[in-house]
Amino acid sequence: MKTSGLYPGRVWIGVITATLVGFSAGADPIAFTNAKVYPVDGAPIERGTLLVEAGKVVDVGASVEVPAGATVHDLAGAVIVPGFVDTHSHIGGPAGGDRSSSTSPDTRSLDAVDVHADSFWRARAGGITTVNVMPGSGHLMSGQTTFLKLRADPRRIEDWLFCDDPINEICGSMKMANGTNSIGAKPRPGTRAKSASVVRALFVAAGEYAQKHARATETTDDDKPPPARNLALEGVVQVLAGERSVQFHSHRHNDILTALRIADEFGFEPVIQHGSDAWKIAEELAAAGVHVSLTLVDSPGGKEEVLDASLRSAAVLEAAGVDVSLNTDDPVLDSRRLLRYAAMSVRYGMSEAGALEALTLAPARALRLDDRLGSLTPGKDADFVILSGEPFSVYTHVAETWVEGLRIYDRDDPEHFQYAVGGFDVYRLTGQHDHLGALR
Repeated sequence: MKTSGLYPGRVWIGVITATLVGFSAGADPIAFTNAKVYPVDGAPIERGTLLVEAGKVVDVGASVEVPAGATVHDLAGAVIVPGFVDTHSHIGGPAGGDRSSSTSPDTRSLDAVDVHADSFWRARAGGITTVNVMPGSGHLMSGQTTFLKLRADPRRIEDWLFCDDPINEICGSMKMANGTNSIGAKPRPGTRAKSASVVRALFVAAGEYAQKHARATETTDDDKPPPARNLALEGVVQVLAGERSVQFHSHRHNDILTALRIADEFGFEPVIQHGSDAWKIAEELAAAGVHVSLTLVDSPGGKEEVLDASLRSAAVLEAAGVDVSLNTDDPVLDSRRLLRYAAMSVRYGMSEAGALEALTLAPARALRLDDRLGSLTPGKDADFVILSGEPFSVYTHVAETWVEGLRIYDRDDPEHFQYAVGGFDVYRLTGQHDHLGALR
């Protein structure tokens, strides 16, 4: 056994490489005791216990019965929170369409992501257990995003997907954008007004495509076969059918309102990503029931459309009743610092409960994964983070990250520690994949 000096009386069973290799997800019961537990869907629990088994949360509370034979981790002095969910990330090398068109709804980030990329260590070190990996924002419709659970021992992207069949099932959202990024020069639209018209025309075409298919299935006339398969329109039809939500990159208040207008016209569900000016139209967003995933850039500069971004945005949106989360847009912001962005929001007026929810249950709702993620609720996936102290203290850091009852990051491990505190050269080492040996 290895005893850590990080917390008094804390005992570790084995080292990280031993716990990750050769075991199924949380096969035996594990109890984490004497910690302060923030379940998010309930009040904090002093000296609480989290019991997990077979990758799921079994029980959480102040008087949990620990079964005989369970492995017990005494976490006196530590804090347990649900795993963080990042609704907007570009780690793993995702890519979307090329510059031949302003829309590429047929492209899929899952066809580009490398699950062995060292950039995923930033997420692990930041307590992130689920990411929405998106193509970029240079297109009005950049392609299909991918929801990834950062499980141990990945060998292929299918090991991390939330879907079983990446060909025939929906494995993420659709990425859309407006404003500066997507205006551009030809073949991109050039103006905001033209951008909106191009997108509306695409939705109209998708609606007509769906109607032709529907009519073809209603008739037995062999002279009227269904239209030829159109990969680009198939993804848009899923949006129209409500099967796929839209992650909508939008900064300025007028661009956000355009996104809401188009969503209302065609009946799809948008999540506003970035939302730099969202605080200006908080009431409208609340009335529309639209989720906002904020990217809080805390340094000056950047493009014109973010000039009015405010560190008070989360507080203003929370007060208006908007469902709000925080994201990294990594590498724009560092995945290792996601907890810091929530702390900044608390400093500028957001409630602590709201800030913790903005890292956990709120982004899970934005991805339609809240039935599995976002809170330490019995029956949900055992994804959680062990913190060294209170969530929003400047002295607190992520000590461990667990996914489905398996530890995927341990700050006490020297190799993991370098990913937590090292500069970006740590992620550019020759033979970088050798550093993932413990997870293979």
